Amino acid sequence: MRPPCDRIRPEYRTELGFPLSRLGEGGSPHSRADLGEGHVLSSSHRAAQHADVVIVGAGVSGLAAAQHLIAAGVTVTVLEAAQDTGGRMATEHADGFRLDRVGQLLNTSYTELDRTPGLAALVLRPFAPGVLVHAEGRQLRAGARTPARALASGSFDQARLSAYLGRLSALPADRILARPERTAAQALRTRGMGSTLRPLLSALLRDPDLTTSSRVADLALRSFARGRLAVPEGGAAALPRLLAAGLPPGTVRTGVRVRSVATNLVTTEDHGDFACRSLVLATGARAAAGLLPGLRVPAFHEVTVIHHATAAPLPWDGSLLLDGDPRRPVAHTAVMSAVDPTRAPAGRSLVTTTVLGPPPPVRAVASRLARLYDTATRDWELLAVHHAPEAVPAMPPPYDLRRPVRVLAGLYVCGDHRDANTVQGALHSARRAAGAVLRDFGIRLPAGAGDALPAVA
Repeated sequence: MRPPCDRIRPEYRTELGFPLSRLGEGGSPHSRADLGEGHVLSSSHRAAQHADVVIVGAGVSGLAAAQHLIAAGVTVTVLEAAQDTGGRMATEHADGFRLDRVGQLLNTSYTELDRTPGLAALVLRPFAPGVLVHAEGRQLRAGARTPARALASGSFDQARLSAYLGRLSALPADRILARPERTAAQALRTRGMGSTLRPLLSALLRDPDLTTSSRVADLALRSFARGRLAVPEGGAAALPRLLAAGLPPGTVRTGVRVRSVATNLVTTEDHGDFACRSLVLATGARAAAGLLPGLRVPAFHEVTVIHHATAAPLPWDGSLLLDGDPRRPVAHTAVMSAVDPTRAPAGRSLVTTTVLGPPPPVRAVASRLARLYDTATRDWELLAVHHAPEAVPAMPPPYDLRRPVRVLAGLYVCGDHRDANTVQGALHSARRAAGAVLRDFGIRLPAGAGDALPAVA
């Protein structure tokens, strides 16, 4: 038996925007608390299709939550409106090239990659250590692991940055979260390393104006200092594909549009009703608010990813190259086939470029890439331009990295909009949501499945 529906957590009273009295008489699991037309917190309707938990959304968070729940012996059905799993972690195939749509950067220090069932076979392809920053007509490597190495290869400013990152990497997360909070841009002005830190933070946060919380920014730098930036071998879609492949056959149902949700019932447009003991909303923030009216929709950062192919291999060491001039359209670029050879056919290179904003003129990008790579780009082939207007949720101050995932017994929300807006955050929120479901079911949590802050953002 599911525990009775308890009251909405205080954190949700403002966010959901409806009074607690609407939970129904006594808050019983069969009370009908309307959230708007077609939306109820619970229903007595019976459906032929049933699982302990129905998860709406087969992106990274939804699939990871399913992995955790099934590992604990809970039956799960995952419903996805699209024809494929993965959400924003999608990869296109074109003429032997593998093209990521959003271009997420992972880090080898992401602890949730090891804590999420189903990802043991994930192969990460790391970039060269640190990053290259193009500034004032020259390129400097930033992020060397020790001041001595930085001094040997560059300037005193590089050594200062390396020493700063070293100190940051040694700090516990709780110490960072206790710091005064402001925007990352405001914090940066006090540190005197803006020429290098600004393009690095913009790339890590996908925030060109650095309006992100300074605490989140410091956690991102801490993660950068502790590991190597990396991408999944074979494209971003390899990660959700592994999660989906590790689930029992029939768990994930694609092409299923959800019309309304309740704690014990999900109604779809063309595939009938799904009964459940609990519901997990694992969609993007806007879609979640559409199913749960009143749920806060954050602001977003838009990202454009541009893919070029070269006719011959482009010599490159696998570095991520940051453009230190904020007036230029390019935020960062890399020869992705040098990082992950599976992304391009033999004898050709794939150059992937990220713009933190709407698509700029193609010629302007090609011109800037010619300067950054010090090579002619007129013969490069434009493969694709992918624009994501809501690529990642914004994280302005004050920002809570542990936004509640449990609305009430039977109703949970997870995704990168409940945590850090990274793959680490998406996976961590999934583990938190699964843990909340299991606690409400009275199932003992596996070791390490608690609600603690992740080691890195």
